[in-house]
Amino acid sequence: MTSFCLTVSCPTRRGIVAAISTYLAGQGCNITDSSQFDDTATGQFFMRVSFTSEEGLGVVELEDGFATISRTFDMAARFYDEAQKMKVVIMVSRFGHCLNDLLYRWRIGALPIDIVAVISNHMDYQKVVVNHDLPFHYIKVTKDQKADAEARQMAVVRETGAELIVLARYMQVLSDRMCQEMSGRIINIHHSFLPSFKGANPYRQAHERGVKLIGATSHYVTADLDEGPIIEQDTVRVTHAQSADDYVSLGRDVESQVLARAIHAHIHRRVFLNGNKTVLFPASPGSYASERMG
Repeated sequence: MTSFCLTVSCPTRRGIVAAISTYLAGQGCNITDSSQFDDTATGQFFMRVSFTSEEGLGVVELEDGFATISRTFDMAARFYDEAQKMKVVIMVSRFGHCLNDLLYRWRIGALPIDIVAVISNHMDYQKVVVNHDLPFHYIKVTKDQKADAEARQMAVVRETGAELIVLARYMQVLSDRMCQEMSGRIINIHHSFLPSFKGANPYRQAHERGVKLIGATSHYVTADLDEGPIIEQDTVRVTHAQSADDYVSLGRDVESQVLARAIHAHIHRRVFLNGNKTVLFPASPGSYASERMG
């Protein structure tokens, strides 16, 4: 038995769900999970369907048979074999908490991805990466050769066939060209929940302002710095009795959890771009992503 996933986005109209379910039933498939959303503000419809097949069908056969329905409803539709792990490149600078967290989740199978490379503009985590039997690429970035560095980074992405780039506290601003080429395929973790604390030392800024909640935001990267469509967010409560260092420690934990949840949602095709925001379908009951990952 093979498990598949179908993602659909299209203009909303009557009969979409019926057409999809009828097609899958006709192919001998059994739907195991289904989520849908009709955005009345934009007139767009989004749907994600998990199903199994015992007929020996592959993605190509399913897509070929579905082509007429896709054209009829003007769909952007894709079938995926859920056994195929997404190829991921991780990029990191000098803060290693998110990288270490992702490597641990990957190692124990909690984050089912295929890490094909780790890229860094520093050598700090070379040993950690190599000890996990993963390729490490040191690509220095300076103001004068930033374009050349990005070309080398994209060469790694293309050569490995990576489908997703994860910025695990990578502290360099990506060019508009790279953002456009990888649109919807770069995930960043922003070490702030409140927009008023942008820039350097956001936790110290928060501490000085006496905030009661700090948090993190994971989003897709666009040419607008830290303003891409949001995938996941979370907060943690703090008190006046805690220091700025306490804020940093708690913040790093939240960052790691939020980034991991965002990646998990993306690789399971539960995130749909909807203009400047996202549609995020919940995981099925009992799955890893439905838990608060600690």
